[in-house]
Amino acid sequence: MDRVTDTPAAPSDAVRVNDYDGFAEDYAAHNESGVQNAYYERPAMLSLAGQVSGRRILDAGCGAGPLAAALRERGAQVSGIDASASMVALARRRLGDEADLRVGDLADPLPFPDAAFDDVVASLVLHYLRDWGPTLAEMRRVLRPGGRLIASVHHPFVDYAIQDPRPDYFATTSYRDEFSFGGRSAAMKFWRRPLHAMTDAFTAAGFRLCVISEPQPDPAARELFPEDFQELSTKIGFLFFVLEAPSAPE
Repeated sequence: MDRVTDTPAAPSDAVRVNDYDGFAEDYAAHNESGVQNAYYERPAMLSLAGQVSGRRILDAGCGAGPLAAALRERGAQVSGIDASASMVALARRRLGDEADLRVGDLADPLPFPDAAFDDVVASLVLHYLRDWGPTLAEMRRVLRPGGRLIASVHHPFVDYAIQDPRPDYFATTSYRDEFSFGGRSAAMKFWRRPLHAMTDAFTAAGFRLCVISEPQPDPAARELFPEDFQELSTKIGFLFFVLEAPSAPE
């Protein structure tokens, strides 16, 4: 069994942790055009999704909706859910009042019926969760047989290099970091786990592992962000998975 520990808070106590409602506009602007999101993570997710025209897709942890918008532009029917009401409001502003967008915590049961979706995309969201089991079980439930979960997370090798001295790689541990969006401090808490704990969680939830990917950034970033492009092209960043919900036996 994996060991689970919680690291004491590093940021100032005055900064609320994971308070996306407090900096939604600034974070959304950063996500929209920043190199790691716009020219690395999001293009990789879209590439792994492939042809999505006509597919019913749940964007789990949709934020302000940039991935949902890109999938919809490619012909998908997209629903979204996010724990931050402010982020969902931004997504609704972008996608329109008729868009199926819900406020909800991914640690809770999903407000969708069984087999409602062809795909679930989980973009940089699972590492906010201490326990993947209930969330993955719900994602499996709302997928049709043969449907896919496409997920990106912090690469475990990068996560375990953040603190010095490095913690036990085989333990599931939390850590906190502080970022700045639009001049505002934002404290974020993440959970890191070894690679085998990730794959074990996927298979325990009934998924079949199809792809593990460590992609390159969009070539367009080479001229726009030359230093960042070199960094992303030569060092580990995020880790991507494509998983399949097996078809029911005949």
